[in-house]
Amino acid sequence: MRLLVCVLLASSLSLSGCAVIAVVDTAASVAVGAVGLAANAAVGTARIAGKAVGAAADAVLPDKKP
Repeated sequence: MRLLVCVLLASSLSLSGCAVIAVVDTAASVAVGAVGLAANAAVGTARIAGKAVGAAADAVLPDKKP
């Protein structure tokens, strides 16, 4: 990921101002997308772990009767 950003920024040195902005914007979008995917994966993992813990607790703990 860092290599891609470095290559894009290095290649932008010979480009005009608008092209540099476009290259940097694309690199930032890729980075933000990767962070978003990682966050979604972490949330999904936490949900699955929570369901597993809840199911284990339900299996072990006796039912409370009112």
